Amino acid sequence: MKKTPPSEVRIGVIGLGTMGSNHIANIEKGLIANARLAAVCDIVPEKMERFAGKYKCFADSRDLIRSGEVDMVMIETPHYAHTTIGIDALSRGVHTLVEKPISVHKADCQRLIAAHKDKKVLFGAMFNQRTDPHYVKLRDIIVSGQLGEITRVNWIITNWFRPQHYYDCGGWRATWKGEGGGVLMNQCPHQLDLMQWLFGMPSSVRAFCDLGKWHDIEVEDNVTAYLRYPNGATGVFITTTGEAPGTNRLEACGENGKIVIENGKITWTRNVVGQGEFLRTTDKMFGAPETWTIDIPADGNGKQHVGILQNFVDAVRTGAPLIAPAEEGIKSVELANAMLYSSLKDKTVELPLDPAAFERTLKSLIKNSKRGDKTVKASSEPVDMSASFTHA
Repeated sequence: MKKTPPSEVRIGVIGLGTMGSNHIANIEKGLIANARLAAVCDIVPEKMERFAGKYKCFADSRDLIRSGEVDMVMIETPHYAHTTIGIDALSRGVHTLVEKPISVHKADCQRLIAAHKDKKVLFGAMFNQRTDPHYVKLRDIIVSGQLGEITRVNWIITNWFRPQHYYDCGGWRATWKGEGGGVLMNQCPHQLDLMQWLFGMPSSVRAFCDLGKWHDIEVEDNVTAYLRYPNGATGVFITTTGEAPGTNRLEACGENGKIVIENGKITWTRNVVGQGEFLRTTDKMFGAPETWTIDIPADGNGKQHVGILQNFVDAVRTGAPLIAPAEEGIKSVELANAMLYSSLKDKTVELPLDPAAFERTLKSLIKNSKRGDKTVKASSEPVDMSASFTHA
């Protein structure tokens, strides 16, 4: 007999900072079907004051995970705790949806993924940009072979501008000890996830990361990386939190032309004859393939955080396939680690990255940091994140 799915999924949110508060707001607005908020947790008591009497409140994630009050947890804590809390939740049989990045470095990703022994327990990642129709359509074109073999990828994603005040408002932000990195670890996990989701993993990385170029921070806020892929394709990835107004332009070039995603539009300049075939067969010295310009429709930016959370709830209830399995999150972390490691060591890094070598380097950065722990007064009020969700 087919098992009847539960009528609702009980959600526990661990970490009531910016992202945790925004997820809670979405749940409270009724945007997630067949789910309800059952419990919240934060180590800062002030952050739970507004939830007292409405939900079960816990000061320790371990108590929430063992309470029996929830079917799933959302881990919305500072980065390093994603690993420890995730391992605890998975080992206790609690469905787990973790915020990006799934861990700070590859070795911790491996430890976290290794804890996912029971595949009946769901493990997902908040890669909300996978719901964006622009990237979904590009992936469909690539996977179907319509663009042909990929030859070059360029992504300029510099509209992550952050003033100094942003970094000053979180004691854990922009430190090796608290965040484990800068723009690559905080803002760009989404783009790095999309890079591997769309184009696969590169075989080598050579990157140049500026530490505190634009801000009074110790981590990277300006990055230019060169990628080489197993088939000989090349890529360039450029990002920063110090440029205004900034650009978000993705170019994907293949045998059959070039697709550009920029300003909410997808434009395919399509070769009538493949570039490789044309260059081998033409008898014209300055000839080039005829092209058609095709505007591919894609409206909006998808369901984003609500879409990923709804998908996870549906997976818990009915077995729907996950849009973003957390195991895939190790790839974006590896890309970020490789870029930073390449810059710090001033060399090209071959992939797969040696996780132990990078972990040793990160521990050295933490040990030699001259930044003391920042003390920031906790706020019990949620932060409006709408200005941050503009990177489709």
